[in-house]
Amino acid sequence: MVQHSRIRLDGSFGALSDATRRGVLEQLGRADASITDLADKFHMTLTGMKKHVHVLEHAGLVTTEKVGRVRTCKLGPRRLEEESAWLERYRLLWDARFDELDNVVEALKRKEK
Repeated sequence: MVQHSRIRLDGSFGALSDATRRGVLEQLGRADASITDLADKFHMTLTGMKKHVHVLEHAGLVTTEKVGRVRTCKLGPRRLEEESAWLERYRLLWDARFDELDNVVEALKRKEK
């Protein structure tokens, strides 16, 4: 289970690490689009956009459907709950560390006075 979770997180964060792929997800959040439309919007070749869509599809963030000669992309079934939970654990950890640092700084200020 841990290995599957790590692989899934790696795929998600790998897919989200690229600004173009994040932009594609934002675009698909507004409306489904063909790969050609996405390539035009992001000023890239059709081949380049296909590669980006493949990474997103492999991570489960996008699904595609081919009707005739047009491949339409839409948001996938993944809702990033696991990724959000992973980030939240580290946000809480950093919040606690910064709270402790604030306490140290306040103690030093009181000592200085």
